[in-house]
Amino acid sequence: MPFIVGTPLPNPVPAEEHERCPVTAVLRRVGDKWTVLVVVLLGQRAHRFNELHRAIEDISQRMLTRTLRGLVEDGLVHREVFPTVPPSVQYSLTPLGRTLLEPLSALASWAVEHGDEIASARRPT
Repeated sequence: MPFIVGTPLPNPVPAEEHERCPVTAVLRRVGDKWTVLVVVLLGQRAHRFNELHRAIEDISQRMLTRTLRGLVEDGLVHREVFPTVPPSVQYSLTPLGRTLLEPLSALASWAVEHGDEIASARRPT
């Protein structure tokens, strides 16, 4: 059974429950360095691979490929191949992927609101 905030957790939390928790799976997907940027860009409009690559400074082609592949596998991004020579590929958010924009926006707002407090807490005393 998935846990929600306010639900008592066993102590200790069994590893198998933590591993199959849907929250853990989602955080693994969006918690990396690049996924949120890709989702936000695709939330604005559909992009081709090279457009995304140019829009995200310092991401390698390999990492962008891995990020997009994971988002496609999770049903968050649609990959459309156009029958051109050479083949052209466009990425867009699926309806499920669009539902991720609101919680990501809430998280971003929280981070901006509390960023100074977090930075202060990290400073050595």
